[in-house]
Amino acid sequence: MEAEKKSLLGMTLGELKEVAKSLGMPAFTGGQMAKWLYGQHVKSIDEMTNISKANREKLSASYTVGCREAIDVQRSVDGTIKYLFPTDDGKFVETVYIPDDDRATLCVSSQVGCKMNCLFCQTGKQGFEGNLSAADILNQIHSLPECDKLTNIVFMGQGEPMDNLDNVLRATEIMTAQYGYAWSPKRITVSSVGIRKKLKRFLEESDCHVAVSLHSAIPEQRAELMPAERGMAIAEVVELLKNYDFSHQRRLSFEYIVFGGVNDSMTHAKEIVKLLKGLYCRVNLIRFHQIPDVPLHEADEKKMETFRDYLTGHGIFTTIRASRGQDIYAACGLLSTAKKTGDVRA
Repeated sequence: MEAEKKSLLGMTLGELKEVAKSLGMPAFTGGQMAKWLYGQHVKSIDEMTNISKANREKLSASYTVGCREAIDVQRSVDGTIKYLFPTDDGKFVETVYIPDDDRATLCVSSQVGCKMNCLFCQTGKQGFEGNLSAADILNQIHSLPECDKLTNIVFMGQGEPMDNLDNVLRATEIMTAQYGYAWSPKRITVSSVGIRKKLKRFLEESDCHVAVSLHSAIPEQRAELMPAERGMAIAEVVELLKNYDFSHQRRLSFEYIVFGGVNDSMTHAKEIVKLLKGLYCRVNLIRFHQIPDVPLHEADEKKMETFRDYLTGHGIFTTIRASRGQDIYAACGLLSTAKKTGDVRA
């Protein structure tokens, strides 16, 4: 049965060579498979035309490319597109494509749901339903109609990437390897609430950019917004980050959703300056998007600008991130497949 076949998508070059050898093919056939998978984004083994028909039949008996087309597409008035992809184990995950002049960013998911349960995040309300495989992560790129237009990838969709670190590292290896997509690590940003030990491993095994979810520099308040603070204090995360050099090609950023009357005062801005002192980084201010049954509200635009100017004036490069895809629930914190069914959604 097709479902019992193994996916080639998500395999490293070494693993593809082992597949070839196990089927009695030359090891270089693994390199050919890698070029077809990651260079040409083929959808079937039959498309690998420089592999003999006999060998393609051998491959097809036990393996499949492993790509899955989106079963639902929603388009925003601002050009943002949200896709719903099925996963290998029958669940669903959302992915957001964000075109912007000469840039095109894909916001990929690493889990179905999330364990972190941040107060302001719809994905957290869903609960945790499982990790995505490397094939599931890469399929969000592989099966994207706009794949060839992508300039940047951000792991800021559903889930906590450090909570699925093995598969995230495997996916980013394939994205950056010469046998894979051959992208510069500068095109990829991986976010985290700050799982210290796993973040340390990521920093040492990957050269991709890092984004840390901050949202408050006051520990007690951050714990109310982000329960992870109780076991993963932001002060300890910052101390870890000070051991690494972010002054050259690798970038460190802090994500800060601004909630009106909650974390938008000068007191909060001063605490950020104190926390991040001596760290080469930037801060991205993000508008909050209302979610049901959460007593948080959007901040005043003028207040956000004042907040930005204070941080920039104290040596922390700060931007206000443009909000995209809010009308299709594709903006920051709005992704969820909690109400998914087997039917394509309207």
